[in-house]
Amino acid sequence: MASAVTASAASVHGTPAVTLVVRSDARTGRLVRAVAHPPRAVPEQAAPQIELPDQRENTQLALAHLVDRIAEAHQVDRDLVHSVIRVESNYNPQAVSSKGALGLMQLVPSTARRFGVFDSFNPAENVEGGVRYLKYLLDLYNGDHYLALAAYNAGEGVVGRYGGVPPFPETRSYVDRVGKALAETKAAKKQRNPDSPARAAESFNPIRGFMDAMGRMYYKTP
Repeated sequence: MASAVTASAASVHGTPAVTLVVRSDARTGRLVRAVAHPPRAVPEQAAPQIELPDQRENTQLALAHLVDRIAEAHQVDRDLVHSVIRVESNYNPQAVSSKGALGLMQLVPSTARRFGVFDSFNPAENVEGGVRYLKYLLDLYNGDHYLALAAYNAGEGVVGRYGGVPPFPETRSYVDRVGKALAETKAAKKQRNPDSPARAAESFNPIRGFMDAMGRMYYKTP
């Protein structure tokens, strides 16, 4: 009966071990040596890569839909609402200003209470209250976006006292930044869909500056 003796040579410098097999030939009785090659290693396949959706991207998309829905429900230009949010909080629902304004549309507590907002950090409540306030101001000033934005920033009483956009650098800057954000949004929409032009110039009344002989600046809307 044929018998077999095996001997293994250890691997050297990373070379796989070789197994020597010695058998006796059943017919001749001689010892026959053979090399048994180790089984080939099967390379491990990389695990399939699964791309998960960007959580921040999903959140921004959900906020955009929320703003659109509420703006349309109150018949306020949704691009204007988005521009206000962009300047006020840059879409941060947890934003808090140094003056205590809260949430996406930066509602101060008195304005929040006035328009039925109980939790200013709740995006739906905050946008609902902010859009209702913006709608109220647009109706108050007969659709004049500049006066509505000035009042949104400084209050109706201040706009009434000055008879227009008050001469406060903060308020002027605010009105200008929201106006630019709105114009950029309209222009981008026009480029995406040239068949439906969005005319920012028509949606915004022009504001003009005048300087008197004493060098004082005055701002006036038509």
